[in-house]
Amino acid sequence: MNMPFYVAPEQIMKDRADFAQKGIARGRSLAAVEFDGGVLLCAENPSRNLRKVSEIYDRIAFAGVGRYNEYDQLRIAGIRHADIKGYTYSRDDVDPQALANQYAQMLGQVFTHETKPLEVEILVAAVGYQRDGDRMFHIRYDGSVTDEDGFAVLGGEAESIRERLGASYNDSLDAPAALKAAVEALAGDERTLTPDELEVGILDRAAARRCFRRLESGEITQLLE
Repeated sequence: MNMPFYVAPEQIMKDRADFAQKGIARGRSLAAVEFDGGVLLCAENPSRNLRKVSEIYDRIAFAGVGRYNEYDQLRIAGIRHADIKGYTYSRDDVDPQALANQYAQMLGQVFTHETKPLEVEILVAAVGYQRDGDRMFHIRYDGSVTDEDGFAVLGGEAESIRERLGASYNDSLDAPAALKAAVEALAGDERTLTPDELEVGILDRAAARRCFRRLESGEITQLLE
């Protein structure tokens, strides 16, 4: 009688984590920065059709890195969750923290019980009516959640990008300064990113209801200048 092949649970979790991290590291990174007028999300993304940054609801945005088809499924699930809750109760009841918790449960369930984890990291960002109401929740492939303050970085080389962004970030940034800080952090010292290689979205605090706005290449160029 053949003995069943045994692998320690710790080794299984480590292998899944390594697999997910390698998949995420192959993609391009993304940075989100709070500024005086809202939250700016900037991704290195030369594609004009495959989006990393999108709107979820009135004051909530979504950003993802890793496998496109996997984080796009999560984006769609978040939109459905927000639409149902807003329709059933009130639009003001759609809460970014509740949405982040639901994403964490989904990712954690897949990581623990499925053979292959999702190769994604996602960010749920929300703009408040005042600066202290801004929220950013970073959800990783294993379902762990981090409440980010000031700025957040997702994707490959996150640590080095976070160090560069931390060196230039302060609470008084406006939109052009926030974009420049994000782009310089993503590019590093040895590269230069052009507007055509960037995808930028803004959660505008002053907007009437739908706060998310995607910047076109010309507007990105103007802000960087």
